[in-house]
Amino acid sequence: MIETVILDLDDTLYDELDYCKSGFAAVAEHLAASPHAPAADRIFQALWGQFSAGNRKKTFNAALETLGINHDDTLIRDLIRLYRNHTPKISLSADARETIDLLSRKYHLALLTDGFLPAQILKVKALGIEDYFQTIVYTEQLGREFWKPSPAGFEKILQTLNADPKSATYVADDELKDFIAPNKLGMTTIRLIRPNHIHTDVSTDPNAKPHHKISQITDLPGLLDTL
Repeated sequence: MIETVILDLDDTLYDELDYCKSGFAAVAEHLAASPHAPAADRIFQALWGQFSAGNRKKTFNAALETLGINHDDTLIRDLIRLYRNHTPKISLSADARETIDLLSRKYHLALLTDGFLPAQILKVKALGIEDYFQTIVYTEQLGREFWKPSPAGFEKILQTLNADPKSATYVADDELKDFIAPNKLGMTTIRLIRPNHIHTDVSTDPNAKPHHKISQITDLPGLLDTL
């Protein structure tokens, strides 16, 4: 029987694409304030165009080149910092909030998330979900080497909640990294595949496969009842 539910954040509790759009909008507004710069809408479209085309590593460089904006490594680092530290315009959908509220009244509830610390904290605050969780682990606080698939974050939660791995489940989205550690620890794993999810790759490693898959968060309570 499941007693502890650990949830991922990005593309599990909200659409990560909304965060990306929010970050690009913040960067676009910042750049547009410079003398002779293009309008913010045009800068945003250039950034979003690069990202949507699959350029996830040199998004800013490529967008600025298409806009004819001179840039160097210092400017790119400043824009990345702005992106990660902006106050995101994201929200929790009504069905997600209803589901989390239900789970928090029935299970020990925890949140485990990778990512750069300022950004992840700001996301949680913007979503207004802190009070639902008995513990929140930002793996960045443990050290970047403890990002998933490291088991460190899971072990910390299990220890904090005095939980048995066999009675715990992890709900997340990315098959390449999310389920390796909890599977090895003996937890039940569930992949939530949201319609607009970013991480669509399928792992060839059998140890990375989730035990169950659902397509909407409202399916989670019913599935947990059967485990």
